[in-house]
Amino acid sequence: MISENHTTIKTIAAKLGISKGTVSKALQDSHEISIATKNKVLEAANELHYKPNHFASGLKSRKSKAIAVIVPDIVDSFFSLAIKGIETVTQKKGYHINIYITNDLFSKEKEIFKLLADGRVDGVLISVCHDATCNDHIKELMGLGMPLVFFDRAAEDIETGKVVTDDFKSGYIAARHLVDQGCKRVCFFSISENLSILQKRVEGFKQALLENHVNDTRKNVYQIPTDKNKCMETIISLLSDPDLRPDGIVISVELLTIPIYTACKALNINIPEELKVICFSNLQYASLLSPPLTTITQPAFEIGEQAASLICSSITNNRSLKNEKIVCPSQLDIRSSSLVY
Repeated sequence: MISENHTTIKTIAAKLGISKGTVSKALQDSHEISIATKNKVLEAANELHYKPNHFASGLKSRKSKAIAVIVPDIVDSFFSLAIKGIETVTQKKGYHINIYITNDLFSKEKEIFKLLADGRVDGVLISVCHDATCNDHIKELMGLGMPLVFFDRAAEDIETGKVVTDDFKSGYIAARHLVDQGCKRVCFFSISENLSILQKRVEGFKQALLENHVNDTRKNVYQIPTDKNKCMETIISLLSDPDLRPDGIVISVELLTIPIYTACKALNINIPEELKVICFSNLQYASLLSPPLTTITQPAFEIGEQAASLICSSITNNRSLKNEKIVCPSQLDIRSSSLVY
């Protein structure tokens, strides 16, 4: 939560039996209010531990011309490209961006939202962290009047602008491609059961397998830890077990690409002869890997542009984004890592 104190101007007004307008003017040291009333208001405010909402009070006059961009990391090529797209639009609109990195930690995401509650930015663009357990901190900030748009990773239960890609379709296309290449045991390597975009990719992946008469897909989806050492241990364990080892893998996020290539090298597993690989990735060096990596390439730059356009429009025109959703299609870029030889 942003604050444990829910005392408002209305609370003080009710305690003193005066209007909210009088309390507001007293707190602003208005000449219209007598010294005696000001003192009563200040005494009540201190007693009730009142904390002024700088964001709400400055909503009309505030001109920070800044937009917060909250991302899990900037090493992932998707987010670096998305930020470039965002900046292209915000510069033209006269805004600058403040970048906040959560390192995919829910605790860090909540800390950032506490900072933003003081009105230091005019709006928020966010791609949520993968281990988020609730969205109360987001709802609370939006409740103060802060415009907010999700891009890529969205919280499905919050009604605001969202700019995403076609994750279900992309998961389906990825699995379908591996099946068409002759793979008999296709697996999906994920990093989160909670993240909506990964849930949708898994749903699309499973649909492709069901159409290929794989009725029980519970053993085709694995959660891989993001911790570097645990990640490698888990991947090596799965690829070493003859009962679990796949002949095709859909990698859910770019983070797992190098660990899988490294594990295959350590285990002398040949890609693509023994294991075919597809990754959701915007890696610029995908074609330089050995073998070159087949990717589901997300329109990261376009997603950033569209998200920035939405938030700027909301700020400038004081426009609600409750039901606005933009879907930017991804594409399958086929390279050697998934082809039959």
